[in-house]
Amino acid sequence: MKNRLNIALMLMLIMPPLTGCSSLLPSSRQDVKASWDGFGDVKTAFDRIVPYATTTEDLKDLGFDPFAASNIELLTYMDIVKRFMPNPNIKKEELDRGLIECLAQKESCRAYEIKLKKVEKERYGNVFLDLFGFKRQTRVSGWEFNAIVVLKSDLVVYKIWGGKPRVAEFHEEKKPLGPLQEIGNVVEQVISL
Repeated sequence: MKNRLNIALMLMLIMPPLTGCSSLLPSSRQDVKASWDGFGDVKTAFDRIVPYATTTEDLKDLGFDPFAASNIELLTYMDIVKRFMPNPNIKKEELDRGLIECLAQKESCRAYEIKLKKVEKERYGNVFLDLFGFKRQTRVSGWEFNAIVVLKSDLVVYKIWGGKPRVAEFHEEKKPLGPLQEIGNVVEQVISL
């Protein structure tokens, strides 16, 4: 009993200075190594790709080289079919001309799928409440860029892009019982056995 009291007193003495210092909270960063610093930079490079004019060599010059850059996946003819014709209701005739021409070539048809992102997660708020699981606040920021470039032999015949130019999210998780909140889940699992 005396040991518990000593531990409780020690926590009470060291925690007040820590409760306002959110720099002690964990953070994480997910950053794909790429030639571009931000969403605008990669979008500008992507906009320079012109179907029926841009070649694989031009793509390399723009930074879209799957053998040198990170997170560029090589897609086969069958992967392209799965992406653009995921169910039988989509007819080949409904696709863009470049896709139709490429799919007709089969083995000469391939694509680059580009997935780039830079996302940072930072916890903030009261350190005491966070560490003991009463209240966790997380700020998520960054950007994501996704694109597909379809090639017939060494010529780009189709391109499409999407993504999130600006990621700004806030997450808050409250557990009024703090670490005891999880005990309820453990009891439920034991009872269900």
